[in-house]
Amino acid sequence: MSKAPDFNDVKAANKRLAGQAVHTPLLENETLNARVGGRVLIKPETLQRTGTFKFRGAYNRISQIQEENPGTPIVAFSSGNHAQGVAAAARMHGVECVIVMPTDAPQIKLDRTRAHGAEVVTYDRKDGNRDEIASEIAKTRGAALVPPYDDAGVIAGQGTVGYEILQDCAAQDIELDAILVPCGGGGLTAGTVLAVQGLAPGVSVYAVEPEGFDDTMRSLASGSIEQNAILTGSICDALLSPSPGDITFSINGPALAGGLVISDAAALAAIRFAAEELKLVVEPGGAAALAALLSGVYSLEDKTVAIILSGGNIDPAILIQALELNSDA
Repeated sequence: MSKAPDFNDVKAANKRLAGQAVHTPLLENETLNARVGGRVLIKPETLQRTGTFKFRGAYNRISQIQEENPGTPIVAFSSGNHAQGVAAAARMHGVECVIVMPTDAPQIKLDRTRAHGAEVVTYDRKDGNRDEIASEIAKTRGAALVPPYDDAGVIAGQGTVGYEILQDCAAQDIELDAILVPCGGGGLTAGTVLAVQGLAPGVSVYAVEPEGFDDTMRSLASGSIEQNAILTGSICDALLSPSPGDITFSINGPALAGGLVISDAAALAAIRFAAEELKLVVEPGGAAALAALLSGVYSLEDKTVAIILSGGNIDPAILIQALELNSDA
């Protein structure tokens, strides 16, 4: 395992991303606050480049690679959001990029990854090994591999989301009780933990996962890395990692306040709420933290909590499905 990043790495990433990533705002909605009985600050990474926080980690890591070895091609594997972030960051650095993606990734994510100039190589989640495929491509092409979450540079880049939340809260004299983070492999969660450790150690961080893919929560309970029994089966495609990463869990394991689990139905209801009340388009995995609040999995009890809407690259059919829910869903 490579060395885990720390708060100083997050600060360095924040400098690299200045003028490249969007400093997304903190939003507040009276309807949401009334619905959940507390104060909610919304970090809409749906408004980030490529529609997801993933651009931050990809850009930071690719910048580091190009600083060390200019012109190095890039390889990554992803269900879609990391793919787009890497493809966009590689194009901004003027280097070639190959992305290994599952055949069942949402078509919109496949199309947009190609639109950013990347070559896409597909595989079947059931019997293909994305790590092996990407590693072989990297070896044959002399490329650098940029993992979706278990990498110090990627984690530090994702940590700038939490860094911005805490800096903006400090500027407005807002005292946070907790931050809820959608969690797949744990990169955004780990980066947020590092930001909290450096800027506001009293703030609790919770990982939010889909049912059947609660590997981080189970790992917190057991004290060791747990695997998911399946790799498909939830609409939250962005959060379907096989297990926490070695580096991410080394950060999250000792530091997280806990794990929260949401259903697909709760994710759909959150997507609808975001569209109707927040006027934001959010994908299922990106809506996980909001779903935890709306479904009552996490109770605010007059607390002030920040939630990250981590991505907005939703399949149109799923958006339609969410909008057609009964009003009492």
